[in-house]
Amino acid sequence: MALSSNALRAIFLLAVVVCAAHAGKPAPKEKDKSGDSAAAPDAAAPEAAAPAGAGGSSDISKAGAKGDGKTDSTKAVNEAWAAACGKEGAQTLTIPKGDYLTGPLNFSGPCKGSVTIQLDGNLLATTDLAQYKTNWIEIEHVDNLVITGKGTLDGQGKQVWDDNKCDKKYDCKILPNSLVLSYVNNGTVSGITLLNSKFFHMNVFQCKDITIKDVTITAPGDSPNTDGIHMGDSSKVTITGTTISSGDDCISIGPGSTGINITGVTCGPGHGISVGSLGRYKDEKDVTDVNVKDCTLKKTTNGVRIKTYEDAATALTASQIHYENIAMEDVANPIIIDMNYCPNNICTNKGASKITVKDVTFKNITGTSSTPEAVSLLCNDKLPCSGVTLDNVKVEFKGINNKTMAVCNNAKGSSTGCLKELACL
Repeated sequence: MALSSNALRAIFLLAVVVCAAHAGKPAPKEKDKSGDSAAAPDAAAPEAAAPAGAGGSSDISKAGAKGDGKTDSTKAVNEAWAAACGKEGAQTLTIPKGDYLTGPLNFSGPCKGSVTIQLDGNLLATTDLAQYKTNWIEIEHVDNLVITGKGTLDGQGKQVWDDNKCDKKYDCKILPNSLVLSYVNNGTVSGITLLNSKFFHMNVFQCKDITIKDVTITAPGDSPNTDGIHMGDSSKVTITGTTISSGDDCISIGPGSTGINITGVTCGPGHGISVGSLGRYKDEKDVTDVNVKDCTLKKTTNGVRIKTYEDAATALTASQIHYENIAMEDVANPIIIDMNYCPNNICTNKGASKITVKDVTFKNITGTSSTPEAVSLLCNDKLPCSGVTLDNVKVEFKGINNKTMAVCNNAKGSSTGCLKELACL
């Protein structure tokens, strides 16, 4: 039934009074995971926690690292990583300007959030080899990783290169690599410099979706086994805009690599951009879908190369390999497939190759060679290379007699638009 206006006004005022009375009462007490009651309402309220997605920064200098180039900062750097990796959201591990000496650094995941290593200063690797079990900086089981900045990872390899005996012994003791990414998904390395590694400058193993861009890698041409970037058992790796000088391969694409894209790389000195070596160890996997484009090689001992051991321990296939728009400047062996690879003649056995090389394209390869053999396709008589294409290959020997030649053994394919001396298929 209808109510009078005075009755409605009375009901409204009563409701306001009741609500006001209840507003002053504390909320019902909740129990925490231990079963204890929550704090009394008159206790001091704790500081509000940061939201789950909030970012943060862990600065190694605030963790105790000293940028004087002498003090051992290993503990501080490892602790700063642990702090960044253990927090949710976007975290930054900051390495400020200065020179920080460290021993082995183990940056292990999985992390609770994404981590950016901001390298503004320089990390220096100790030259005390007794401190290393394996490598210098190991980053493993981390997703959504970024390493960026204008700083340097200095392996200080000059002091220990004489300890490298790999040119004399097949199963030599391996010196520490500088930066190793293992089981990293969705990672980017940009802007940094890697200097004078003891062994490989960068090793990418069992990774997926890795981008390396605008990186500088520097070591003397006579430094042993200082590959710029090596990768193996990894997929979807992109290297772009990077400058590499080393005493070994500028880039080496090892077994199990697939979906590899390399563009805008300048290489030299060094041993070139190589697929391989392949076949040294048992159970190696195939290499496929490799694209190398728009690169320059300067005074390297090889250009674009595929190398497989003549005493291969396993059977595998290297296929769908494409080199295009490559400029050679006084390069030895500008184009080479070597299926009899045996460094320093220390292979254990000679015999028929177990490796198949097929579907390889060399397109728009131009410039000058420091050796008469501008093209060397040294394939196996029992497993010949197949599907090899030489397309617009115009590399000339600039030596005294100016005689350019191609050596093509057991290779099947086609030649189109090449210098007549190089049209060997």
